[in-house]
Amino acid sequence: MPSYERLSELLDPVSTVLLTVECQQGVVGPDSALPELAREARVSGALKNIARLVAAAHDTGVQVIHAIAERRPDGRGANRNARLFRAAERLPVQQLSGTTAVRVAPPIEVSEEDLVVRRLHGLSPIQGTDLDPLLRNLGCRTLIVTGVSANVAVPNAVFDAVNRGYTAVVPADAIAGVPSEYTPAMVRNTLALVATVATTDEVLGCLGQPRRRS
Repeated sequence: MPSYERLSELLDPVSTVLLTVECQQGVVGPDSALPELAREARVSGALKNIARLVAAAHDTGVQVIHAIAERRPDGRGANRNARLFRAAERLPVQQLSGTTAVRVAPPIEVSEEDLVVRRLHGLSPIQGTDLDPLLRNLGCRTLIVTGVSANVAVPNAVFDAVNRGYTAVVPADAIAGVPSEYTPAMVRNTLALVATVATTDEVLGCLGQPRRRS
C-alpha cells in the first residue's frame, strides 16, 4: 500500500476525479442482468465502499463521474465482435437507454454536480467517449477508478487512463469481479503494476479535507 503522504499528494481535491464504472441498476442492482456479479459487488462490500467514496467526494468537492454502458433498443452502434457482446444481447435484462437499468444503483447517490458519461459501444468507459476531454477540462491529474467489473471494464479504464497521462488510483475494496478470487489476483498481478492501489479507508482519510473546488 502507498504511504499516506504519497496518497495525499495524489488526491488533491482540485485535480482528482472519482469515476464509478457501470454501477448501474441493470448490472449491480437487485434485478441485474448479471446476478453473480451483482451479488459479488454487494457481498464483498464493494458497492457500499463506492457509495462511501462518492459521498466523501461530494463533501470535499472532488468531481464525480458515473460511466454507464447502455444500448439502443435496435442495437445500432453496438459491438458484436466478441462473445461478451453477443451474450449480452441474449440476457433477460437489457441495458436500454432511458430505462431503470441504466440508472446509477443505490446506495450510490448522484448529486447535481456529478457528470454521467454514457457509451453505446466498446469495453472501456474512456476510449471513444467524452470522458477524456471532460477530465482534461476539469484539470484532472488523478483518476480514482471504482466499480465493475474487475474482469473487463475496470482494467480497461485503468489502462486507458494511464495511457492518456493520468495517475490512476484503485481502491481495491471498491471494485468487484467474478469469481470472487479473481479480483485480488487482477489487482496484485496487473493493476498494481500501473496504478496506485489503496483501500477505501485510506482514500477516505486523504479526502477528508475542506472543500476547495469552486
